[in-house]
Amino acid sequence: MIIPVKLPLGSYDITIERGLLKKAGEIINLNRRVLIVTDSGVPAEYSKTVASQCKEAFIETVPMGEESKSLSVFEKLCASMLEHGFTRSDCVVAVGGGVVGDLAGFVSASYMRGIDFYNIPTTVLSQVDSSVGGKTAVNFGKIKNIIGAFYQPKAVLIDPDTLKTLSKRHFSNGLAEAVKMAITFDESLFELFENSDAHENIEEIIARSVKIKAAVVEQDEKESGLRKVLNFGHTMGHAIESAEELGGLYHGECVSLGMLPMCSNEIKDRVKSVLKSLNLPTEYHGDAEKLILAASHDKKFSGKKVTVITAPKIGTFNTEEWSTAELFEHMKEFFA
Repeated sequence: MIIPVKLPLGSYDITIERGLLKKAGEIINLNRRVLIVTDSGVPAEYSKTVASQCKEAFIETVPMGEESKSLSVFEKLCASMLEHGFTRSDCVVAVGGGVVGDLAGFVSASYMRGIDFYNIPTTVLSQVDSSVGGKTAVNFGKIKNIIGAFYQPKAVLIDPDTLKTLSKRHFSNGLAEAVKMAITFDESLFELFENSDAHENIEEIIARSVKIKAAVVEQDEKESGLRKVLNFGHTMGHAIESAEELGGLYHGECVSLGMLPMCSNEIKDRVKSVLKSLNLPTEYHGDAEKLILAASHDKKFSGKKVTVITAPKIGTFNTEEWSTAELFEHMKEFFA
């Protein structure tokens, strides 16, 4: 399946197909120097499979986890490219999850003011969400994604076979982003989660999530309007991640917690039931004051206001402006 992302500058295709990893060189131009960025949690065979299809490949394996989305690792990757004589005609390929994609994308956006970038996501989270849309970034000062750029890939290759090596927790972690899109855009996708097994329907879940994300990005590439809807659950979710010092809970688990306070009472029980069925958390007993401090650094804040997305019914959303005091009260009420 090919899903096009049509943008004024730099349209590209998202290809979804089992076994795609072994055919990457047929779809993307690897006949040049290629920096393959992966992490220690990704099976080495994935990056080696891509490397075998390149004219000249250099594999950089960073440590698994959010700590690798740092300026020091960013510098290391840029230094490797400089050492190996990379030019604007060469490219970067991310083989891994959201951390690898964000990091490699930002390297691509920055080196020589931008070289070709390809994303081959290997986790549920990156396949349903983070690999699409061109958001690249590193963390700084314990704040997620605070330094980065919008930089679209030349292509995204999604091979569902790479999900076979994921742990149950990582599999569930990624599904939180698909649930997010179902709650805000697609009631029938939400009902799929309610009435069937996510593992058995993972290809459909990936495809439908990617179509939603692509349609939103086409209308609002740089998050000036509609794309803010994709932040549903992320205001509080990112606050939890920062309060947890970028560890303890995975991104999707934090988003799972962050969505519930934004759901109306009418749908909250349905959402909670789906999240529980996917082994995602629905309760958090952290320090609410620590959370509001972390949330105050969020990029979505504008002065003393923050834009939040709420869900009155499944498949719909509202965009609202809350004061920091209102957000704090919601945090205290839900997370107490």
